[in-house]
Amino acid sequence: MKIGIGNDHSAVDMKNEIVKFLQDLGYEVVNYGTDSTESCHYPVYGEKVARAVVSKEVDLGILICGTGVGISLAANKVKGVRAVVCSEPYTARLSKQHNNTNILAFGARVIGIELAKMIIEEWLNAEFEGGRHQERIDMITAIEERER
Repeated sequence: MKIGIGNDHSAVDMKNEIVKFLQDLGYEVVNYGTDSTESCHYPVYGEKVARAVVSKEVDLGILICGTGVGISLAANKVKGVRAVVCSEPYTARLSKQHNNTNILAFGARVIGIELAKMIIEEWLNAEFEGGRHQERIDMITAIEERER
């Protein structure tokens, strides 16, 4: 499985640790983020990862900025993206099981590296349950279609 990762200046160190963590788990990681701590604009990286996910260049995406909020908002503007911000593992797991999220986001200024790893593992190991949840995703997609 190939995972795209994106980040802004506030999350360079965390991104580097997450890349190593994912590689140690056997995932291929594509870096779409910045490697500089100079101030930059998170929407650029949110969009890069989102476009890579919807084009199937990568299977899933992980985004990190200060809070995870801004970068996920940018990603969610790309049609077909279901990005979720998580600060704990339970929501990460349920977001995949119920919402089939394809991008996980969190904040480098909000959580520590060990919690980030737990969140990622829960998210990656969860499987979409389908059924009534697919109907709800279809409803979300319909909203997206009406807005385009």
